[in-house]
Amino acid sequence: MPLSQLSWLPESPDWGRKIDGLRADPARAWPLLVELAGARMDFIRTGRLDRDLRAFAGDAPPPDCDFSPIRLALLASSTIEHLLPGLRVAALRRGLWMTTYAVDYGQYVQELLDKQSALHRFDPTVVLFALDSHHLIGAAPEATTSEDANAIVDDASSRLRDLWRQARASFSCQVIQQTLLPIFPPLVGSNEHRLPRSPLRLCRQLNAKLVELADEEQVDVLALDARVAEDGLSVWHDPALWHRAKQEITPAAAPLYGEMAVRLVAARLGRSAKCLVLDLDNTLWGGVIGDDGLDGIELGQGSATGEAYLAFQTYAHMLSQRGIILAVCSKNDEENALAPFDRHPEMVLKRTDIACFVANWQDKASNIRHIAQQLNIGLDALVFVDDNPVERDLVRRELPMVMVPELPEDPALYARCLSDAGYFETLGITAEDLERNHLYSTNREREALKASVTNMADFLRSLEMELRWRRFDRLGLQRTVQLINKTNQFNLTTRRHGQSEIEAIMADPRSIGLQLSLVDRVGNNGIIAIVIGRMAADGEDMLLDTWLMSCRVLGRNVEEATLNLVASEARKLGATRLIGEYRPTAKNAMVREHYAKLGFAELPRGDGGASRWARSLADFIPLETFITSIEA
Repeated sequence: MPLSQLSWLPESPDWGRKIDGLRADPARAWPLLVELAGARMDFIRTGRLDRDLRAFAGDAPPPDCDFSPIRLALLASSTIEHLLPGLRVAALRRGLWMTTYAVDYGQYVQELLDKQSALHRFDPTVVLFALDSHHLIGAAPEATTSEDANAIVDDASSRLRDLWRQARASFSCQVIQQTLLPIFPPLVGSNEHRLPRSPLRLCRQLNAKLVELADEEQVDVLALDARVAEDGLSVWHDPALWHRAKQEITPAAAPLYGEMAVRLVAARLGRSAKCLVLDLDNTLWGGVIGDDGLDGIELGQGSATGEAYLAFQTYAHMLSQRGIILAVCSKNDEENALAPFDRHPEMVLKRTDIACFVANWQDKASNIRHIAQQLNIGLDALVFVDDNPVERDLVRRELPMVMVPELPEDPALYARCLSDAGYFETLGITAEDLERNHLYSTNREREALKASVTNMADFLRSLEMELRWRRFDRLGLQRTVQLINKTNQFNLTTRRHGQSEIEAIMADPRSIGLQLSLVDRVGNNGIIAIVIGRMAADGEDMLLDTWLMSCRVLGRNVEEATLNLVASEARKLGATRLIGEYRPTAKNAMVREHYAKLGFAELPRGDGGASRWARSLADFIPLETFITSIEA
């Protein structure tokens, strides 16, 4: 199955019958469209689904649907209209409602600079620069020396950087830059880098420069060159289509292009998966541990199959090291299931790597619900990997929000399948990501401590907690942006802010931006809360734009300690009242009563579903907690 047809998604054998049935039952159109978007499809099916999506859903999803609106502008120097359906369908697959705008052929600079242009009226939330290799490099560059080649690359990268900055200044949007497709045939061969005028050399050189520059400018990279290296150029580019229609990316690759681009958008919105839930038998090792015993399973050096399972465990372990939570969901007796983790000499994954271990004879859908509850994360943050197609189908049917890749039969391909699916796409790695599994390990210690004391007050006092806080700064900037864009449950407003907006808060003397860490005698929980407050025009009210917290610290008086801190900082700016807002979403119902519990009074409601709450600072007395607040 070609990767361009999204081979990790399940087949839908009655796909055609279902989509034909949309007209027979329009009431079921929306859930059916979402279901079909999650099935394997080619360019033809993608176009059909996109047309029906627009025909049945119109300009917006149903009002009770929690799909984030995205306005994506594609700025290109080639023909790109055939890519738009793949983008919109990929967005549907990721829980996003995307409207798109494509500039006229080669008109991206004019539209970007003209404040009256259709692009500016569209006001994109995402700008994707899709500039072709001929446009940036040229088919026959005039470069006789390495210095000439460097000058061409520097000029092209400088022009791109100016475009990125212009887009961000105009729209305060996410900016994505696709790398160049290496479409030029080599002139030298394996040592192409030795010919300065080689278009292929310049293409590779510019791609390397783009990645470096994108990191400096906080631009997200759509790495098409890396994908071409995996798939082969013919999957992505057809010279005949380029000459006939100026299509640099072939229509056959459009579904995969849309999927890759939308992953970056979803990652920016915090919609990437957080946890990998693993089956055991014939997933982490060959055979059935309960029947074959510790010595009978296939794992490790000496056999091709055993090495394949070892490679998959290694990949899962590396995901864990970069911040992905690992869990186990197995139909097994727990003692048998734990034996390889504790006693098999070639087992890569150990018991300490698993944040939640569930092995029993209940159905896997129920156990996955339990895992999500134990880890305090949403079901849509889970990826479930199981070799058994029956179990995969059960989880897809019972828990459609859980991501379930269609594993190939050969375990040697498991890691590649999971990687191709892109569930764990991220835009940056913070120090806390690297420590995430340690954080869950220390949480288990806290739970054990909690069980050993007789009441909650004794437990909280025994933790010896310190709330260490500081204002937004460069050191914590990446983590701050990540939390704002990924936290969904304990998030009062779910407003998303990019780096430029956080930098503006840092520079505004009438705003407060606070990042809070919680340290106790068991360990450091890392940054667990973000609060943004802005002084109102009247100079008396502090408006709480953002208040979010990590669910792993709930029930420890952190909410009260945070309010004490916010009240103190607001008073320093002359505020006499705090105004909080609760904007309900499908995921943040847990904080519906947050302000009421903290003594705020509800204000009269205006239009919309949001509620506003006020608390006077004139008579504010700090709430009692078992936490010491320290400015770090």
